[in-house]
Amino acid sequence: MTSTIAKAGALVLTASAVPFAAFAEYPEQPVEFVVPFPPGDLEDVFTRLIADEFQATYDVPAAVVNKPGGGGGPFPGAAEVANAAPDGYTIGSFVIDIPVVGPLVGIPALDPNPFEPVGSFLTYPFVIVSSASQPYSDMEGLAAHAKENPVALGHFGSFLIPTQVTLAHAKLNDFAYDSDTAFDALDCNTLASGDADVINTNLQSVMPCMDDVTILATIGDTRIPLTPDVPTIKELTPELSASLWNGLFVHKDTPAEVREKIAVVAKKVIESDKAQQIAAETGAVIYWKDAAATTAQIDADTKTLGEIDALLAE
Repeated sequence: MTSTIAKAGALVLTASAVPFAAFAEYPEQPVEFVVPFPPGDLEDVFTRLIADEFQATYDVPAAVVNKPGGGGGPFPGAAEVANAAPDGYTIGSFVIDIPVVGPLVGIPALDPNPFEPVGSFLTYPFVIVSSASQPYSDMEGLAAHAKENPVALGHFGSFLIPTQVTLAHAKLNDFAYDSDTAFDALDCNTLASGDADVINTNLQSVMPCMDDVTILATIGDTRIPLTPDVPTIKELTPELSASLWNGLFVHKDTPAEVREKIAVVAKKVIESDKAQQIAAETGAVIYWKDAAATTAQIDADTKTLGEIDALLAE
């Protein structure tokens, strides 16, 4: 009898130790950081730095995988992360819209929100831009022009916060875009080809052609250091206060030990000289906000989006 009890106890101890050992050994296989946009944007650039450091720190392969979703914006790529095993081997590098707007877009994998943040690290220098050949040079001029002429808006997705802010600004200033279209990439070529008259995109995407474009406004709480004379939408229309950020997310069932290992590397990268240099060159604002601070930011942004939705529905 004693022998049987001892064996049973040993089995219980062994079984309970298995998941702990699995967590402690993380990572022991290749890790993917999923960016649901094409290569080259700021979230892609900084996430690649994090992936490189992750590989160097833990001696396992780590790579960025770009999964743009076309007219679906970042949501199809986010859904793939949601459907992956909650083990830390598939990590999402996500814009604000995925936790805030994702549950509203009709993709079952995103409703309810399946993610929790590891932390956030980037606020985008996001801008509203037109070709310099257009007969307006600021948002007031755009409004006057659009009341008499068709203006096509290019964006990353109709549900995304930059698009919602841009459309809400138009409504509050008594004009409307004649059409709006979602693109995977919004850059110098989008304007030069005439595919759109006005685009909202990150500043980095139009930096190669700054002499050929006009930055009409920026979307965020503060002006971008590289375009200090350009007002924010918040300055022009105080009701529209929204910042655009990016963070690392995992499935809510991912173990705490795994999240901590990811966070340690990301924080180290964002505080590095190389990351700070890229930020200075691109106008990005970088920092490390932990999971609790990022969750509080998501709650505040959800409230703001609700107010914008109500405005656009009027």
